Amino acid sequence: MSTPYLESVRQSLARSGTEPTPAGVAAALRAQGRLMGDTQVLGATEELRCELVGTGPLEPLLADEAVTDVLVSAPDRVWVDRGHGLERSDVSFPDAEAVRRLAQRLAAVAGRRLDDARPWVDARLPDGTRMHAVLPPIAVGSTCLSLRVVRPRAFDLTELVHAGTVPPGGERVLRALVEKRVSYLVSGGTGTGKTTLLSTLLGLVGGRERIVLAEDSAELRPDHPHVVRLEARPPNQEGAGRVTLRDLVRQALRMRPDRLVVGEVRGAEVADLLAALNTGHEGGCGTVHANTAADVPARLEALGTAAGLDRAALHSQLAAGLSTVVHLVRTPEGVRRVAQVHVLERGPDGLVVTVPALRWAATGFVEERGWQRLSALIGGVTW
Repeated sequence: MSTPYLESVRQSLARSGTEPTPAGVAAALRAQGRLMGDTQVLGATEELRCELVGTGPLEPLLADEAVTDVLVSAPDRVWVDRGHGLERSDVSFPDAEAVRRLAQRLAAVAGRRLDDARPWVDARLPDGTRMHAVLPPIAVGSTCLSLRVVRPRAFDLTELVHAGTVPPGGERVLRALVEKRVSYLVSGGTGTGKTTLLSTLLGLVGGRERIVLAEDSAELRPDHPHVVRLEARPPNQEGAGRVTLRDLVRQALRMRPDRLVVGEVRGAEVADLLAALNTGHEGGCGTVHANTAADVPARLEALGTAAGLDRAALHSQLAAGLSTVVHLVRTPEGVRRVAQVHVLERGPDGLVVTVPALRWAATGFVEERGWQRLSALIGGVTW
């Protein structure tokens, strides 16, 4: 069906409050003097359903299990990531207004406001998809819409080895990290697969243990029988009701966690996480944005400043509470992989640095100078 007819049918259904069922669409078409066969009516119904209650032209992309991100930068520029870098899709919108309309409807579904007075939004849709949108004129030319898909099932380690994320034999090291209750952070840049790897590792936790997740946006999906999930909440339109990640970490500590997990350490909650790791909560973990594993102490130091921790106090807690950093990168070809595993070491000046223990290689991890320390932590895993 042509776009003008779809638009007129959409407006007719909106005015009348009629559901976009085949009967409702057929009635709207008859009212315009257009007769169509059953197949055409069903096709029009599906297109309208996608626009009115789904994700419009993006629906087939989001249904593709290989797709992790869908990015709309203009009506005719829709990009997808299937794990091998961005690819331009053949999907398009009729015009810029259609992109804006979809972004505003998705924001409303997530209970958020998106209009000229508040021209950007960061929200989570009911199915777990993370959405971000910016309206013109802040976004020049067209509404920019970004959707990050959260799949309902976590990958297992074997799948990550086959995908090239973990080198052959490397799964034994990662499994030992979890089984020996070593505290760790998964670090990396945006889109390197930190959440995916952490979900996989949490699935290795013993079935009799209780995992409590504290997340700014609920994205972790560990395959585990006993998971408690806590999600932060932004303030309402009156500025009240905000629940921060730091609030969640404090509540999680009162919920008898065997494994305390902070989905992403990005602010003052670093103080509470380090305090927990220093008071008997072994095996705690989380993710943090960092360009390299060596940058993690400096990154945590910067975050600790927001919590009122001075440099000496933070490094003392870091040295006592955190043991390992698993660092992910994304190659120019778009492949996400575990580039390095570092252990933490306190220098003569009292400051913590990371020491390379394992380095990625196509045939398996290559041991570096921190390997002996890591081997002692995980019980002498052999290759």
